Amino acid sequence: MKPSKYAERFRVTDGTNFRLKDFDPAETLGLKSKEHAQEILEHGTARLSDLQEKLFAQDRWAILVVLQGMDAAGKDSTVKHVMSGLNPQGCSVRAFKEPSREELDHDFLWRATRSLPERGKIGIFNRSYYEEVLVVRVHPEILARERLLADSVSGKIWQERFEDINAY
Repeated sequence: MKPSKYAERFRVTDGTNFRLKDFDPAETLGLKSKEHAQEILEHGTARLSDLQEKLFAQDRWAILVVLQGMDAAGKDSTVKHVMSGLNPQGCSVRAFKEPSREELDHDFLWRATRSLPERGKIGIFNRSYYEEVLVVRVHPEILARERLLADSVSGKIWQERFEDINAY
């Protein structure tokens, strides 16, 4: 199936030429009203439902949707509205809050890895491993609780984590 013109407009391929400033936040993609948007949403959720059935039947791949944004950015609403047409048995949603004691005892990518969806299913991350280069920079007390070796907490830690995330 061909992606809709709505999905194509915001597709990021390799990210090298992506610049947020190139996108108008008031963009409506020609949607004329809330009713028109609702029609598009219903068509999209029906398509997602059909594709989810195929994903489950093939049992070869999984899909991971990562929603990263500030508080009140609409992550929960996105999960509620866009994913409403999916079979809940084939989906899992994981919200990444402050790391637990167990999570702090592992590498920073561990909690994401253990939450990955199994083949045939769709996983949704409400926030993600990007928190480890965002929130942790603003709240260094979280990094201190990770009990890393002093020489590993250098000025390079953020660049190293970005590299780890890209490799992940």
